[in-house]
Parts: sequence; C-alpha cells; structure tokens
Amino acid sequence: MAASKRGAGDDDNDNGQDGHYKKALYELQIELVKLQHRLIAEGARVLVIIEGRDSAGKDGTIKRLTEHMSPRETRVHAPGKPSDREETEWYFQRFAPFLPAAQEFVVFNRSWYNRSGVERVMKYCSSRQVENFHEMVVPFEEMLIRDGIELRKYYLDISRHEQKVRLAARRKDPLKQWKLSPVDEAAQANWQAYSQARDEMFRRTSHPHAPWRIVRADVKKTARLELIRDLLESFSYKGKSKKLARPDRSIVFPWCEVAHEEGLIAE
Repeated sequence: MAASKRGAGDDDNDNGQDGHYKKALYELQIELVKLQHRLIAEGARVLVIIEGRDSAGKDGTIKRLTEHMSPRETRVHAPGKPSDREETEWYFQRFAPFLPAAQEFVVFNRSWYNRSGVERVMKYCSSRQVENFHEMVVPFEEMLIRDGIELRKYYLDISRHEQKVRLAARRKDPLKQWKLSPVDEAAQANWQAYSQARDEMFRRTSHPHAPWRIVRADVKKTARLELIRDLLESFSYKGKSKKLARPDRSIVFPWCEVAHEEGLIAE
C-alpha cells in the first residue's frame, strides 16, 4: 500500500480540502445522531471494535465518531494492563463488564484482540494462550451476537512509512507525549511480526456474523469519514441518507484473502 503524501500532519493542514472535510464530517455526525435515536428507542446494544497498528489513528477516529453522540448512552473503553487478578481470570472475563447494555453504544479502543496482536508480538502471553484465544473468540462473538449485541470490527491499516512519520511526530509534539510507550517504540522493529499476527488474526477471526472491515488509514481524515459511512450503511434507521452512508470501497472494505494479492493491505 503506497504511503500518502498527507498523513501524520493532516489534522493541522488548513488547505482547500479542509472545508470539505468539516462539512462532510458534520453531515455524517448528524446521521450518527439519527442512528442513535433509533438505537435508544429500540433498546439496542452496539459494540464497535477499533483495532490497528500503533499510530494508526484510532483515538482521532473514535473522537470524531462519538463527539456528538449522547454521553449517557455512549461509552469508550480502552483496555489497560491487566491486574494481577485479571491475569488469573478467563481471558474474556475482563471485558464482560464493559459490554453494552440496552440503549448503549460502546466503542472498544483496542479489545480482546490485544491477545492476537500486541500481547503475542511483545510476548506478554504464551503461544498456547494465543492459540486458545483463536479457538475461542469466534464462538464467543457468535454468542454475543445471538444474545442481541450488534458487533462491528474495524482495523485501521497504515503503511510502514506512514507509521514511521507519525511516531516521529509524536516524539516532537509535547501534547502527544502520553501516547508514547515501549510498545510504540518497538512498533517499527516488530513491523513484520505485527503483519504476520494481523494476517493470521484476519484469517481465523473474520466470520460471517462479524467480519473484519479494513480501513486504509494513511490519510487520517479520509479514513475517519469512510469508517463512519461504512458504519452507518450497516444499520437501518429513520431518515437515513443513503447518499451519505455510501462508503468508498477502495478505502473501507470487508477483509478477504484477495485483498493481500491486490495490494490493499500494507505489507
């Protein structure tokens, strides 16, 4: 996947496209409010999982996704380091308290897929634990879906060059120092290991009831807009604008094996 000319700094560029982006985002956020009205009225439970490499733009995407949604019915959960007690629990147990109740729209900023990615690559867990996870996660998700949870899974995919640029920008920006961690610092050195872990995760955990949706995220603003469009398209709600909820399938698309062959996923 070729690196974009605009990536790490595109939030700060006030160019001719900025007005278009703001207008498009505003219109899509209105659609999200319409969607949430329906979800609340029907007592729906929605869980959106946002995954991706370090610096892929998860925080910024989630901020734009949720910033105008009802704070009472909207929650974002970003899993931290497990406690000593959680280390002894069934792996999925630590996530259960954060699953959505009726009327709630919950976003996981990283999720149980930490085990298939960061924990695996950084050797925070054993190979047996990774294998157990891969065997259990699809039945676990199918159980949640059968119980009525609407589950959507997105992976923000960036090129190696773009990640390098963004990590360098973080080191220079005093307002982004909190984002730097040992995991971030090891991201480039472990690029191939993360690619291999990602690809196995897609193959083993993308299933008909909850397929992985890939978002090509070298350009942050485009990625945000297209992810929101795709999310809106996946729901029915009163007053829906089909024109706005029409994602660009060259940017966001369901994972499939041929996506690698066609160069749609970063190597």
